[in-house]
Amino acid sequence: MEKLKIAVIGVGHIGKEHARIYNDMPEVNLTGIVDINKKQGEKVAQQYNTKHYSSYKEIPHNVDAVSVVVPTRSHYEITRELLKDGIHVLVEKPMTGTISEAEELIRLSKKSNIVLQAGYIERFNPAIQTIQELNVSLKFIECHRLSPFTFRSADIGVVLDLMIHDIDIILYLSKSKVKKIDAVGVNVISNKEDIANARIQFENGCVANVTASRVSFEPMRKIRLFSEDSYISLDYQKQEAIIYKKSPKLTLKSIDIEDTDASTIKDLRNYVFGDLLKIERIKMDNQEPLKKELESFIDCIKNGKQPAVSGEEGIKAIRAAAIIKEEINKNLKRAKINASERIV
Repeated sequence: MEKLKIAVIGVGHIGKEHARIYNDMPEVNLTGIVDINKKQGEKVAQQYNTKHYSSYKEIPHNVDAVSVVVPTRSHYEITRELLKDGIHVLVEKPMTGTISEAEELIRLSKKSNIVLQAGYIERFNPAIQTIQELNVSLKFIECHRLSPFTFRSADIGVVLDLMIHDIDIILYLSKSKVKKIDAVGVNVISNKEDIANARIQFENGCVANVTASRVSFEPMRKIRLFSEDSYISLDYQKQEAIIYKKSPKLTLKSIDIEDTDASTIKDLRNYVFGDLLKIERIKMDNQEPLKKELESFIDCIKNGKQPAVSGEEGIKAIRAAAIIKEEINKNLKRAKINASERIV
């Protein structure tokens, strides 16, 4: 079978990993590397024995697919032109900076029956996939995504830079429409929000509290999920998830503390964590999520499948992010007005 000809546009921190994985795929021919940084582009191209191009417009017309891994401000322009040329595209998160741009890309992909996949890597995290298979009815979700400032995404704020990952996962797992969003945020280093917190309420009663910061000394990527009979803690950095599942027998009546002899507390703990509360640890397998994401992209192209994170899925997170940013800007404006009134 003829290999798929694939190029990578943008080979910085994430893009070079796309190139590495494509190069290792037996069904892929890494046709070219595109980067305006000639030194970086030539270095990666030489490493994988392919060609470097300074502009996406120089890519050979017979290329089948492309990974777009450039700053967000360029996502729309580049992806639009590729879709018009009939080229399948995986565009890194966020798909675009605005809702209207995302809608246009979706329209173009549907018109030409071209694969448009949004690059939300956490969807391919084994723990997230396991949680989805549990089919639990979530009541509360708490997310923390903290990172030092990297200067790689200075063209966008922390909502589109970091929080967008958790927004996508929350929308995916909640299985409900958004009812209301409240949000606050502050600028610290850049002229856009660097710290943000959002409270998302869903029509099914689920509530999510999401915090993102790119001015933290220590990185953190955690999500906690609560349902009526289980608690799930996922640490993306440690690559593990812990599921605490309650037995139907676990009630306040099943543990009568008032009539319990203090000498039996140890046995009581073993009873609770043995018979009444089941604990399961999920270790990630050896396949990295990015590899699974790119394999899924290839599978969709070869077999005409719908992407797991299609353009329609990608725009959901952008819509929610737009509301969060709007709420943050409103609150920042209100704070400035209140501050000026106090001065006067």
